[in-house]
Amino acid sequence: MSPGLEASEGRAPVLLAVTGASGSLYALKFAGILDRLGQEYHLIISETGRQVVRIEEGDEGLESLESRAACVYDFRDLAAPPASGSSLWKAMVILPCTMGTLGSIARGISQNLVHRAADCFLKERRRLVLVIRETPFNHVHLENMLAAHRAGAVIYPAMPSFYHRPADLDEMAYFFAGRLAEFLGFRVESLNRWGGVRE
Repeated sequence: MSPGLEASEGRAPVLLAVTGASGSLYALKFAGILDRLGQEYHLIISETGRQVVRIEEGDEGLESLESRAACVYDFRDLAAPPASGSSLWKAMVILPCTMGTLGSIARGISQNLVHRAADCFLKERRRLVLVIRETPFNHVHLENMLAAHRAGAVIYPAMPSFYHRPADLDEMAYFFAGRLAEFLGFRVESLNRWGGVRE
């Protein structure tokens, strides 16, 4: 049994999966927030996910993501703890989530550990958040989103907000990641919250 999986559900780890869509900065900011909150997370990165993280954030970005994780699983290992519904988790977040990953989850096709873990979350009725990143959407994408939603997943598009007037990409990504963390039930005090319309 991997470290942390014996914990009660309230302090169980978050399972973070990174696939090969653009948006590695979101994953880094989300992992950093969890780390600062003292929330353990376990990590799965697909092969293409590793390539994209290196392209967007360099080797240091990938190292940062992996070094803070309590455990890093090989995405090909279908015998790892996330492949079983008996493992305890607070939530699973796929950030970013490719359309191929979405399609496999929506149709119950487990080609790797990301897909299988997500399938376990759906069958156990646990919180599964898919941070999809694609534009524009075609008909198949939209049908797959609806199928995943009906199965119990949360579709959480990587759509940044601007009312907090971010100074740079780091601030924009941090706010998105913070809102995602709060969606999971955490409190992120440093977020610049909506204050209404000012004249």
